[in-house]
Amino acid sequence: MTRHPLNLSGFRLLFVGRTLSTLGDSVVPAALAIAVTRATGSAAALGLVLGCAMVPRLLLLPVGGVVGDRFDPRLVALTTDLVRAAAQLLVGLELLGGNPDLAHVALASAVGGTASAFAMPTASPLVAATVRGELRLRANALLGSATAAARLGGPALAGLLVYTAGPGWAFVLDGASFALSAALLTRLRIDHVPGEPRSLRRDLAEGWSEVRSRDWYWTSLIAHGVWNGASSVLLTLGPLIAATRLGGDGAWVALTQAGAVGLLAGSLIAGRLRPRRPVLAGNLALALYGLPLLALALPAPAPLAVAAQAVAMAGLGFLNPVWETVVQQEFPPGALARVTSYDWLLSLAGAPLGYVLAPLAADTWGDRVPLLAVAGLVTAVCAGTAAVPGVRRYGARQAAGTAPAPGPATERPPARTRAHDRARTPDQEPDQAREQAPEQDRSPEQDPAGIRA
Repeated sequence: MTRHPLNLSGFRLLFVGRTLSTLGDSVVPAALAIAVTRATGSAAALGLVLGCAMVPRLLLLPVGGVVGDRFDPRLVALTTDLVRAAAQLLVGLELLGGNPDLAHVALASAVGGTASAFAMPTASPLVAATVRGELRLRANALLGSATAAARLGGPALAGLLVYTAGPGWAFVLDGASFALSAALLTRLRIDHVPGEPRSLRRDLAEGWSEVRSRDWYWTSLIAHGVWNGASSVLLTLGPLIAATRLGGDGAWVALTQAGAVGLLAGSLIAGRLRPRRPVLAGNLALALYGLPLLALALPAPAPLAVAAQAVAMAGLGFLNPVWETVVQQEFPPGALARVTSYDWLLSLAGAPLGYVLAPLAADTWGDRVPLLAVAGLVTAVCAGTAAVPGVRRYGARQAAGTAPAPGPATERPPARTRAHDRARTPDQEPDQAREQAPEQDRSPEQDPAGIRA
């Protein structure tokens, strides 16, 4: 049996494409901020452009999940890569022209956000279709490590491009990365068994029933949403605290870079560990995010705050591939894109709240109050999932040979579908006992981009 996921041609194509597009995307945030503020001198204009991407992404994620399950996820991902390539190239050309139109930039941002709503739910089905059994955790950890490495190197590359060639070239690079990803996806071959034609409403309801049928899943999503809300509070209040109390802007740069290093370390650790209770271990790792929030609230010395951020982001880096692997193993292939779309939606929903409420709370009570409150909340909620029976028992139950609690009718796909799935990659076929014991297969996608956190 193949012992490394990169030896599998399908996953290798997926990994290279995802790595290229993630690197391109990691360059854009800094370039976008500089380009818009240079052109308009307005923070509100930057907020408008960012909102044009975020709003359609959140609103259309469930629809994107339905599309990812109804149609070939490879084809959906390929199409969205081409759309995003065109959108980013349009922004790049606007900026290179020297007189960018804010309306055009905002429109391209909305198009890119819409495309990402359909692209994000395809990530997990594509990994599940190209990697099986005990290699899946390692595959997810490799993707997480590539994302972390891109976050580490992307800002430096963005700075090089912005101050030597101009911010427009950062968008051209991102567009080219999406185009290359699409080209690689044309060579990827996976089997897809389309479901029966149904109404959009029924598909959405069926996906939601999959989510709420597992207490370990939906309660964890609440914790992930709180984590994202806490992260947005730190990102909103942290730069000013670092500049005024921790020694200047360099302290914030050090803190963000330490977070990227921690994220990479956590992803690498996840690829080597096989936690007996993976869901519980991942959620407890997320609870570490209270550390940097507490460090900024005190405030602690800069080196301690930087170390706290590295540890906290290592927790996220550990959770992401472990969580992806569990989800890919526990949900039927025909519902995986819809489940993933709800995952993203619930997890990311906390971020806008943090961006809006953090400044208001800081203006009213000072920045220490919201930081301490959110530090306590994220620690209590993430660690508190240990009180949920499904979270505590997931993994230990399968190790004891007990089948997981059944979900809705879609939990068990038809025999033809299961056999068809196994026929895709006979060289990777795990034995039946391994297939039924996810905690034994733990050797592994964001946002993304993210957790979902």
